[in-house]
Amino acid sequence: MALEITPLPACFGATVRGIALDGLDDDNFDRLYAHWLDYGLLVFPGQHLDTGQQIAFARRFGPLEFDLVELSNVKQDGSLRTSDDDDMVKILKGNMGWHHDSTYMPVQAKGAVFSAHVVPRSGGETGWADMTAAYAALDDDLRARIAGLSAHHSLIHSQLKAGFTAKEKDSEYIGYGLDQTQAPLRPLVKIHPETGRPTLTIGRHAHAIPGLDEAESEALLDHLVEFACQPPRVYHHSWTPGDVVLWDNRRLMHQGRPWDMAERRIMFHSRIAGDPVSEAAAA
Repeated sequence: MALEITPLPACFGATVRGIALDGLDDDNFDRLYAHWLDYGLLVFPGQHLDTGQQIAFARRFGPLEFDLVELSNVKQDGSLRTSDDDDMVKILKGNMGWHHDSTYMPVQAKGAVFSAHVVPRSGGETGWADMTAAYAALDDDLRARIAGLSAHHSLIHSQLKAGFTAKEKDSEYIGYGLDQTQAPLRPLVKIHPETGRPTLTIGRHAHAIPGLDEAESEALLDHLVEFACQPPRVYHHSWTPGDVVLWDNRRLMHQGRPWDMAERRIMFHSRIAGDPVSEAAAA
Protein backbone atom coordinates (compact mmCIF):
# COMPACT_ATOMS: atom_id res chain seq x y z
CA MET A 1 0.00 0.00 0.00
CA ALA A 2 1.17 3.51 -0.77
CA LEU A 3 -0.11 6.09 1.70
CA GLU A 4 -1.19 9.32 0.04
CA ILE A 5 -1.08 12.13 2.62
CA THR A 6 -2.71 15.44 1.69
CA PRO A 7 -2.66 18.18 4.35
CA LEU A 8 -5.99 19.80 5.15
CA PRO A 9 -6.52 23.57 4.74
CA ALA A 10 -5.57 24.23 8.37
CA CYS A 11 -2.44 24.08 10.52
CA PHE A 12 -3.17 20.42 11.34
CA GLY A 13 -4.86 17.38 9.85
CA ALA A 14 -4.53 15.39 6.63
CA THR A 15 -6.59 13.30 4.24
CA VAL A 16 -5.23 9.77 3.79
CA ARG A 17 -5.82 7.70 0.67
CA GLY A 18 -4.26 4.57 -0.79
CA ILE A 19 -4.94 2.46 2.27
CA ALA A 20 -7.63 0.07 3.52
CA LEU A 21 -8.18 0.37 7.27
CA ASP A 22 -9.67 -3.12 7.52
CA GLY A 23 -6.84 -5.62 7.91
CA LEU A 24 -4.07 -3.01 8.00
CA ASP A 25 -0.66 -4.66 8.35
CA ASP A 26 1.71 -3.73 11.19
CA ASP A 27 4.19 -1.76 9.08
CA ASN A 28 1.51 0.47 7.60
CA PHE A 29 -0.17 0.84 10.97
CA ASP A 30 3.11 2.08 12.49
CA ARG A 31 3.42 4.63 9.68
CA LEU A 32 -0.19 5.65 10.18
CA TYR A 33 0.32 6.09 13.92
CA ALA A 34 3.29 8.39 13.29
CA HIS A 35 1.20 10.49 10.88
CA TRP A 36 -1.58 10.63 13.48
CA LEU A 37 0.76 12.10 16.08
CA ASP A 38 2.13 14.52 13.49
CA TYR A 39 -1.20 15.75 12.11
CA GLY A 40 -3.60 15.16 15.02
CA LEU A 41 -6.51 14.42 12.66
CA LEU A 42 -6.63 11.91 9.81
CA VAL A 43 -9.54 11.71 7.36
CA PHE A 44 -10.05 8.47 5.40
CA PRO A 45 -12.59 8.85 2.57
CA GLY A 46 -14.54 5.91 1.20
CA GLN A 47 -13.67 3.28 3.79
CA HIS A 48 -17.23 2.04 4.47
CA LEU A 49 -16.25 0.14 7.60
CA ASP A 50 -18.91 -1.97 9.26
CA THR A 51 -19.21 -1.66 13.03
CA GLY A 52 -17.00 -4.68 13.74
CA GLN A 53 -14.28 -3.38 11.44
CA GLN A 54 -14.44 0.05 13.07
CA ILE A 55 -14.03 -1.43 16.54
CA ALA A 56 -11.11 -3.57 15.37
CA PHE A 57 -9.37 -0.53 13.83
CA ALA A 58 -9.91 1.61 16.93
CA ARG A 59 -8.45 -1.15 19.14
CA ARG A 60 -5.18 -0.91 17.25
CA PHE A 61 -4.59 2.38 19.11
CA GLY A 62 -5.07 0.89 22.56
CA PRO A 63 -7.84 -0.23 24.92
CA LEU A 64 -11.22 1.35 24.25
CA GLU A 65 -13.16 3.50 26.67
CA PHE A 66 -16.19 2.14 24.87
CA ASP A 67 -16.44 0.04 21.71
CA LEU A 68 -19.17 1.79 19.77
CA VAL A 69 -21.92 4.35 20.29
CA GLU A 70 -24.43 5.37 17.63
CA LEU A 71 -24.84 9.14 17.50
CA SER A 72 -28.00 9.52 15.50
CA ASN A 73 -31.33 11.30 15.27
CA VAL A 74 -32.95 8.05 14.09
CA LYS A 75 -34.72 5.84 16.61
CA GLN A 76 -34.64 2.05 16.56
CA ASP A 77 -38.09 2.02 14.95
CA GLY A 78 -36.88 4.29 12.12
CA SER A 79 -38.70 7.42 13.28
CA LEU A 80 -36.80 10.68 13.70
CA ARG A 81 -35.82 12.56 16.83
CA THR A 82 -36.77 16.20 16.28
CA SER A 83 -37.78 17.54 19.68
CA ASP A 84 -35.40 19.44 21.97
CA ASP A 85 -37.02 17.47 24.80
CA ASP A 86 -35.61 14.21 23.35
CA ASP A 87 -32.68 13.08 25.51
CA MET A 88 -30.46 12.11 22.58
CA VAL A 89 -31.17 15.42 20.83
CA LYS A 90 -29.99 17.13 24.02
CA ILE A 91 -26.66 15.30 23.73
CA LEU A 92 -26.34 15.89 19.99
CA LYS A 93 -27.00 19.62 20.38
CA GLY A 94 -24.83 19.89 23.47
CA ASN A 95 -21.96 18.39 21.48
CA MET A 96 -22.15 21.36 19.14
CA GLY A 97 -20.07 23.25 21.70
CA TRP A 98 -16.27 22.89 21.46
CA HIS A 99 -14.99 20.14 23.76
CA HIS A 100 -12.54 17.36 24.44
CA ASP A 101 -14.03 13.91 25.06
CA SER A 102 -14.18 12.49 28.59
CA THR A 103 -12.45 15.34 30.43
CA TYR A 104 -15.39 14.92 32.84
CA MET A 105 -14.31 11.33 33.56
CA PRO A 106 -11.44 10.30 35.89
CA VAL A 107 -9.31 9.51 32.80
CA GLN A 108 -9.51 11.66 29.65
CA ALA A 109 -9.81 9.81 26.34
CA LYS A 110 -6.76 9.37 24.12
CA GLY A 111 -8.61 9.66 20.82
CA ALA A 112 -11.55 8.53 18.76
CA VAL A 113 -12.63 6.90 15.52
CA PHE A 114 -15.79 8.34 13.96
CA SER A 115 -17.60 7.08 10.85
CA ALA A 116 -20.43 8.34 8.67
CA HIS A 117 -23.18 5.94 7.56
CA VAL A 118 -26.06 8.30 6.66
CA VAL A 119 -25.62 12.06 6.29
CA PRO A 120 -28.02 14.96 5.60
CA ARG A 121 -27.95 16.89 2.34
CA SER A 122 -26.40 19.88 4.11
CA GLY A 123 -25.09 20.72 7.56
CA GLY A 124 -24.06 18.19 10.19
CA GLU A 125 -20.35 18.83 9.71
CA THR A 126 -17.84 18.01 12.45
CA GLY A 127 -15.18 20.55 13.36
CA TRP A 128 -11.82 20.21 15.09
CA ALA A 129 -9.56 22.83 16.65
CA ASP A 130 -5.84 22.47 17.38
CA MET A 131 -5.10 23.23 21.04
CA THR A 132 -1.34 22.73 20.62
CA ALA A 133 -1.24 25.43 17.95
CA ALA A 134 -3.56 27.58 20.09
CA TYR A 135 -1.17 27.45 23.05
CA ALA A 136 1.77 28.31 20.80
CA ALA A 137 -0.14 31.37 19.53
CA LEU A 138 -0.92 32.81 22.99
CA ASP A 139 0.90 35.98 23.96
CA ASP A 140 3.37 35.87 26.84
CA ASP A 141 1.03 37.64 29.28
CA LEU A 142 -1.80 35.16 28.74
CA ARG A 143 0.56 32.21 28.99
CA ALA A 144 1.83 33.57 32.30
CA ARG A 145 -1.72 34.15 33.53
CA ILE A 146 -2.89 30.57 32.90
CA ALA A 147 0.30 28.83 34.03
CA GLY A 148 -0.57 26.64 36.99
CA LEU A 149 -4.34 27.17 36.67
CA SER A 150 -6.77 24.26 36.48
CA ALA A 151 -10.49 23.90 35.84
CA HIS A 152 -13.13 21.42 36.87
CA HIS A 153 -14.84 19.46 34.09
CA SER A 154 -18.43 18.22 34.10
CA LEU A 155 -20.86 17.03 31.45
CA ILE A 156 -23.74 17.86 33.78
CA HIS A 157 -22.44 21.45 33.98
CA SER A 158 -21.96 21.81 30.23
CA GLN A 159 -25.37 20.38 29.38
CA LEU A 160 -27.06 22.68 31.90
CA LYS A 161 -25.13 25.66 30.53
CA ALA A 162 -26.33 24.74 27.02
CA GLY A 163 -29.91 24.71 28.33
CA PHE A 164 -30.40 20.94 28.46
CA THR A 165 -31.37 18.96 31.53
CA ALA A 166 -31.44 15.21 31.98
CA LYS A 167 -34.47 13.50 33.45
CA GLU A 168 -33.83 11.87 36.79
CA LYS A 169 -35.98 8.84 35.95
CA ASP A 170 -36.95 6.89 32.86
CA SER A 171 -34.40 8.76 30.76
CA GLU A 172 -33.22 7.26 27.52
CA TYR A 173 -29.83 8.89 28.09
CA ILE A 174 -28.93 9.31 31.76
CA GLY A 175 -25.66 7.40 31.88
CA TYR A 176 -22.07 7.88 30.77
CA GLY A 177 -20.87 11.20 32.04
CA LEU A 178 -24.25 12.34 33.31
CA ASP A 179 -23.81 9.88 36.18
CA GLN A 180 -20.56 11.54 37.34
CA THR A 181 -21.22 13.46 40.56
CA GLN A 182 -17.60 14.61 40.85
CA ALA A 183 -16.06 17.22 38.53
CA PRO A 184 -12.42 16.24 37.86
CA LEU A 185 -9.78 18.96 38.05
CA ARG A 186 -7.51 19.33 35.02
CA PRO A 187 -4.73 21.84 34.27
CA LEU A 188 -5.46 24.36 31.54
CA VAL A 189 -2.05 23.55 30.05
CA LYS A 190 -0.70 20.02 29.88
CA ILE A 191 2.18 18.34 28.10
CA HIS A 192 1.15 15.88 25.41
CA PRO A 193 2.58 12.53 26.58
CA GLU A 194 3.81 11.44 23.13
CA THR A 195 4.78 14.66 21.35
CA GLY A 196 6.06 16.50 24.41
CA ARG A 197 4.34 19.72 23.28
CA PRO A 198 2.18 21.90 25.57
CA THR A 199 -1.53 21.98 24.73
CA LEU A 200 -4.65 23.61 26.13
CA THR A 201 -7.36 21.54 27.82
CA ILE A 202 -10.44 23.76 27.81
CA GLY A 203 -13.87 23.64 26.14
CA ARG A 204 -17.49 23.47 27.20
CA HIS A 205 -17.01 21.01 30.07
CA ALA A 206 -14.45 23.27 31.81
CA HIS A 207 -15.60 25.57 34.61
CA ALA A 208 -14.86 26.77 38.16
CA ILE A 209 -11.14 27.58 38.06
CA PRO A 210 -9.93 27.42 41.69
CA GLY A 211 -8.76 30.81 42.90
CA LEU A 212 -11.06 32.78 40.56
CA ASP A 213 -14.63 33.82 41.17
CA GLU A 214 -17.32 32.44 38.86
CA ALA A 215 -17.42 35.46 36.55
CA GLU A 216 -13.61 35.62 36.22
CA SER A 217 -13.40 31.90 35.57
CA GLU A 218 -16.10 31.92 32.87
CA ALA A 219 -14.65 35.00 31.20
CA LEU A 220 -11.16 33.51 31.03
CA LEU A 221 -12.36 30.13 29.73
CA ASP A 222 -14.65 31.74 27.15
CA HIS A 223 -11.80 33.97 25.97
CA LEU A 224 -9.45 31.00 25.58
CA VAL A 225 -12.00 29.05 23.52
CA GLU A 226 -12.81 32.03 21.34
CA PHE A 227 -9.11 32.69 20.70
CA ALA A 228 -8.20 29.05 20.16
CA CYS A 229 -10.99 28.17 17.73
CA GLN A 230 -10.02 30.54 14.94
CA PRO A 231 -8.42 29.93 11.53
CA PRO A 232 -5.94 28.47 10.73
CA ARG A 233 -6.47 26.34 13.84
CA VAL A 234 -9.90 24.97 12.82
CA TYR A 235 -11.20 22.57 10.19
CA HIS A 236 -14.81 21.52 9.57
CA HIS A 237 -15.41 18.28 7.66
CA SER A 238 -18.39 17.84 5.34
CA TRP A 239 -19.26 14.16 5.54
CA THR A 240 -19.79 11.63 2.78
CA PRO A 241 -21.10 8.15 3.67
CA GLY A 242 -18.13 5.82 4.17
CA ASP A 243 -15.82 8.49 5.58
CA VAL A 244 -13.84 7.56 8.69
CA VAL A 245 -11.89 10.01 10.83
CA LEU A 246 -9.34 9.46 13.58
CA TRP A 247 -8.39 12.23 15.98
CA ASP A 248 -6.09 12.84 18.93
CA ASN A 249 -8.34 13.95 21.79
CA ARG A 250 -5.35 15.07 23.85
CA ARG A 251 -4.51 17.70 21.23
CA LEU A 252 -7.79 18.58 19.51
CA MET A 253 -11.18 19.86 20.57
CA HIS A 254 -14.14 19.10 18.36
CA GLN A 255 -17.77 20.10 17.80
CA GLY A 256 -20.79 19.00 15.83
CA ARG A 257 -22.63 21.42 13.55
CA PRO A 258 -26.42 21.85 13.19
CA TRP A 259 -28.51 20.20 10.50
CA ASP A 260 -32.19 19.88 9.71
CA MET A 261 -33.28 17.08 12.04
CA ALA A 262 -36.05 16.21 9.63
CA GLU A 263 -33.15 14.53 7.76
CA ARG A 264 -31.42 11.36 8.92
CA ARG A 265 -27.86 11.45 10.24
CA ILE A 266 -26.30 8.21 11.51
CA MET A 267 -22.73 8.23 12.83
CA PHE A 268 -20.74 5.72 14.89
CA HIS A 269 -18.20 6.70 17.54
CA SER A 270 -15.47 4.49 19.08
CA ARG A 271 -13.53 6.09 21.94
CA ILE A 272 -9.90 5.18 22.66
CA ALA A 273 -9.11 5.08 26.37
CA GLY A 274 -6.51 7.45 27.78
CA ASP A 275 -3.41 6.33 29.61
CA PRO A 276 -4.38 6.06 33.31
CA VAL A 277 -1.24 7.98 34.29
CA SER A 278 -0.86 10.74 31.69
CA GLU A 279 -4.61 11.36 31.24
CA ALA A 280 -5.71 11.07 34.87
CA ALA A 281 -7.40 14.05 36.48
CA ALA A 282 -5.54 15.95 39.19
CA ALA A 283 -8.22 15.06 41.71
